[in-house]
Amino acid sequence: MDRWFLLIATLLAAIGWIWGMICVHRGTRSHWTVAWMVAALLCQVGFLAVRGQLRAACPLQDLGEMLVFLAWSLTFFYLLIGPAYRISLLGVFSAPLVVGLQSAALISGVLTTGPLRDLTPNIYHSLHSATSVLAYGALALAGVAGIMFLILDRQLKIHHLKSGLFRNLPPAHELLASLERLLWLGTGLLSLGVIAGFLMPRSTPQQSHFLVALAVWIGYAALLAVKTWRGLTGRKLALAAVAMFIFSLVVFARI
Repeated sequence: MDRWFLLIATLLAAIGWIWGMICVHRGTRSHWTVAWMVAALLCQVGFLAVRGQLRAACPLQDLGEMLVFLAWSLTFFYLLIGPAYRISLLGVFSAPLVVGLQSAALISGVLTTGPLRDLTPNIYHSLHSATSVLAYGALALAGVAGIMFLILDRQLKIHHLKSGLFRNLPPAHELLASLERLLWLGTGLLSLGVIAGFLMPRSTPQQSHFLVALAVWIGYAALLAVKTWRGLTGRKLALAAVAMFIFSLVVFARI
């Protein structure tokens, strides 16, 4: 049942991505991308609910569950931020990342078959895991917004102003405003994860993940401090958001 939810969620996100790209190519706008992503979100919730019941705990016990939780977080923040700030094209850029994360979770062996119940649940461990992965969804979307800004900046510089993509991209100030809000939101959630990490009992693997989460938090906090007190150009902020997220993913993948 859980894999069916995941498979359907992946197909729905793929449809939203493809349909959005077709609309961009035609130079038109469509709200169907939002509808497909809402349907994908519901299937993600179904998957996480089933896995949560099987685990009797927050479903973040294996790599597959973490990938799906991250995809859910990314979808959730897109639906929260994108339509509210008239950035519907954000779904076209974030949908392929959702598809990639969920496709990776569907690879044989990534998602545990017949997960065991957690007999010794720890509230601080669950809070640390959930808020950290939720934060990564917001920070991933900030990276996506950064990529969109860099594309817009590039098209303005080369005067490529008639393409369907350029006509559908939101104004630069809206992208930067959303990017900064997502950075603050993600860093705030990561702060809660770090605090919970200090309070939870840690084994050696958990210690490694906690230290990496702490290092990532320091990096994002430093970025926001520089932006607040010294200022950054839009291009530098967008590049930093993209680079920080890629770096943090690479570091986590190696532990």
